[in-house]
Amino acid sequence: MNILFVCTGNTCRSAMAAAIMDKIAVENDLDVFIESAGIFAEDGQGASENAIKALMKYGIDLSGHRTQPVTEDLIKQCDLILTMTEGHKQILEPLAKGKVYTLLEYAGSSGDISDPYGGDLEEYEEVAQEIYDALVDVAEKIADMQSKK
Repeated sequence: MNILFVCTGNTCRSAMAAAIMDKIAVENDLDVFIESAGIFAEDGQGASENAIKALMKYGIDLSGHRTQPVTEDLIKQCDLILTMTEGHKQILEPLAKGKVYTLLEYAGSSGDISDPYGGDLEEYEEVAQEIYDALVDVAEKIADMQSKK
């Protein structure tokens, strides 16, 4: 299964989500390929400093992350697109009918993952924890689907 995480700039939320999901996928032996992108991302920027610091707590090194914009090719390659907000979902829905959900929606909850951009480390850590908690539920859902194949 190819999963794409999407936020605005691909320097914080979607980058953290992809890295956390990668760790959870390895720990749970899930057959997934994970990427992240941003609706308004530039190509090749690094993750924000506080995003890198926030993920150190999980033993995840985000320092090698490079941003990329969402493209039609990326959308076509993916089986599942998880956005950080309802607004992101609405932008992508016309191009990705039936395979785009907000992260919290797919995890069985509701609401948006708030953007910590420009915030302090504590704000980034709170967002990372919210993403992590949602991804545990997402991983269970994927594991159930893969076990039924």
